[in-house]
Amino acid sequence: MTDHVDGAVITAGFDVPVQPLRRAAHYTGEPGCIADARSFASHFVEQLRTEWCATIDPRVQGEVLLVVSELVTNADRHSNGPYILELEGTDAAVVVSVYDSSEALPRRFPKDPERIGRHGLEIVHALAGRVTVERIPVGKRVVAVVRLDAV
Repeated sequence: MTDHVDGAVITAGFDVPVQPLRRAAHYTGEPGCIADARSFASHFVEQLRTEWCATIDPRVQGEVLLVVSELVTNADRHSNGPYILELEGTDAAVVVSVYDSSEALPRRFPKDPERIGRHGLEIVHALAGRVTVERIPVGKRVVAVVRLDAV
């Protein structure tokens, strides 16, 4: 509900989501998982548009999908087990978290346009406002925060 007081718009609160939108998906590493994760993330962004009335530029949506692709690809290639993609979002940002069973922390290589491959974290750092990596009891979690108002 929205009240109008002396020309100002005052949100009454119950028509605005209180909790961030959260979704998670479990992947086994079988062929097609990375494409499934991108599809899952695309659906999540659409839910943000609908449920949070988030204004999301198509370029920023592409950045969210690329961050998901890179992080899930790293988990797929470098862990010896299943991994989890967790998305949390509001109208301001999407937090992409990937949990996997490997204790090895990802390595960000220096920029080198002649290097073939190993550009994933470089790409994620370029697109995300914040990237963190932490060890957890079952492996690690990599988190990237993508601002939706990025220009």
